[in-house]
Amino acid sequence: MTDRRIANLAKTLVQYCVSVREGDRVGIIAQPPATPLVGEVLRETLRQGGYPYLLPYSVPLPTLAYRDLPRIFFEEASDDQLRHQDLFWKILNEDFDVRIFIQSEYDTKSLSDIPPERLRIHRQAHKEIFDTYFRRMSSGDLRRVSTLFPTQAYADDAGMNLSEFEDYVYSATYSDRDDPVGEWNRIREEQQALVDWLQGKEEVRVQGPHVDLSLSIAGRTFINSDGKQNMPSGEIFTGPVEDSAQGWVRFTHPAILSGREVEGVELQFENGRVVKASAKKNEDFLLTMLDLDEGARYLGEFAVGTNNMINRFIKKILFDEKIGGTIHMALGKGYPITGSVNQSAIHWDMICDMRDGGQIFVDDELFYDSGEFKI
Repeated sequence: MTDRRIANLAKTLVQYCVSVREGDRVGIIAQPPATPLVGEVLRETLRQGGYPYLLPYSVPLPTLAYRDLPRIFFEEASDDQLRHQDLFWKILNEDFDVRIFIQSEYDTKSLSDIPPERLRIHRQAHKEIFDTYFRRMSSGDLRRVSTLFPTQAYADDAGMNLSEFEDYVYSATYSDRDDPVGEWNRIREEQQALVDWLQGKEEVRVQGPHVDLSLSIAGRTFINSDGKQNMPSGEIFTGPVEDSAQGWVRFTHPAILSGREVEGVELQFENGRVVKASAKKNEDFLLTMLDLDEGARYLGEFAVGTNNMINRFIKKILFDEKIGGTIHMALGKGYPITGSVNQSAIHWDMICDMRDGGQIFVDDELFYDSGEFKI
C-alpha cells in the first residue's frame, strides 16, 4: 500500500506546483529509487489529462544518472564528447510544457574526484540549454518543480537513518499533513506581505558576525518562492544589480557543487565582482568554478530562507537554502524574472546563518534581525 505521504506529495507536485493541464507534455525525471513517487506522479498526471514522459537516465547531467554511469562518462569522454549537448535534455527544456524533477540519487559523491576542468568543459557546453531553461521558467512558459525522494545516500549525508530522513522530508513538504496545499497557500500569503513591503526599495545592507555586505536592488523584483517551483520551498529572493555588491561574506555551511564540498568559503566583492576568494577545503575547486566564465564572479541571487520546518543542514541545497534564519547568495546566473541580467553556466548557492546577530537593513530600515522579520 502506498505511503499516504508519498501520495500527498505527488498530488502537491502535479496539482499545486505545476498545475498539469489537459494536453500538457510532462517530463518526469528520476532514478529508480524514486519509483513509488514516480508512480503516483504518473497517476496524477494522467488524471489531469497530461502526456507523461518518463526520463530515468541522462549521462550529461550527473544528478540524473544511475549509480556508476556519471563516473564512466567523465572518466572516458574525450573533450569533444564532453562538449556534446544532450539532445534529450535540450528538447525537454525547449519544447515541453512541464518538468518534474525528482532528485533520487544512489550516490551523491560519485563525481567528487573528477578533475574540475572536465566538469567546467561540460558545464560550458550546456550553457545554452541552461539559459533556455531559466528563460522559459521565468516567463512561465515552462512550468517546473524540483523535489526529492528520500534515499539512503541522502540520509547518510544528513547523518540520519532512512526512516528519520523520510520523516524530515515529508514534514518539510507538509506531505504528512491532511491538507498540504492549504499549508502552502498559507505560506504564500505570509511571504507575499514581505515581498509587497520590499517593492520599490533600493538598497540592502547585511551585517553580522559572518557578513558585512551592501548591494543594490533598485529596479529589481523580489519573488515569493511558495512551493510552485521547488518542493519544499520557503524563501524570498531577488537578483541584485550586477555591479553593486560591496564588502565580504563568510558562508557558514559547506558550498556543494557536483558532489564536492567546499568548506569555509569567504568572498570579497568590489563593484559587484568577487575579487578575493578563499576556502578551508577544496579551494582549488572554488577558484576553478569562479573562472568558469565572467558571470561566475557576480551574484545572480540574494535570498532569505523562511521555512522553519527545515532546521538542520543536510547537504541538499533544495532544502538547506530554505533553512529559517539563514540567507543565501548564488554566484552566477540570475533569474530573469527578478530583473537579473547576469549570465553564467553556473548558479551556485551558498548559505550564511543569521541567527547569531545577523541583521538586514533595507533603505536604512531594520528588516530582519537574528532570523526574525521586523516589519
